[in-house]
Amino acid sequence: GIGKSTTSQNTLAALVEMGQKILIVGCDPKADSTRLILNSKAQDTILSLAAEAGSVEDLELEDVMKIGYKDIRCVESGGPEPGVGCAGRGVITSINFLEENGAYDDVDYVSYDVLGDVVCGGFAMPIRENKAQEIYIV
Repeated sequence: GIGKSTTSQNTLAALVEMGQKILIVGCDPKADSTRLILNSKAQDTILSLAAEAGSVEDLELEDVMKIGYKDIRCVESGGPEPGVGCAGRGVITSINFLEENGAYDDVDYVSYDVLGDVVCGGFAMPIRENKAQEIYIV
């Protein structure tokens, strides 16, 4: 890529240094939106863990959320490879799961790291449903 995730993660690291509470929701099928914050290669996704468990209802927040640099909360949505299916459906499922399980409680900033080639409606969900007060595009 051109550095969208890297730029986003460095910006979020700066915000946490300023005392802000951060949640990153990775919305890329590659599941690499949190790799720098977690200092690892990739994190298991909500969709892959749900497939293993049987359904998303069989998961707990602790199953999908990892804690990274200075307590930044990290979640990867997951989804099909580009051109194979609608990754937006996975984003909708993930956002609903996170909301129902309190992931958005007590955070100052939520970052949705999405694909550059948005092709389906799930990526617009945070905007459409007033889940965002401000939006910054990298």
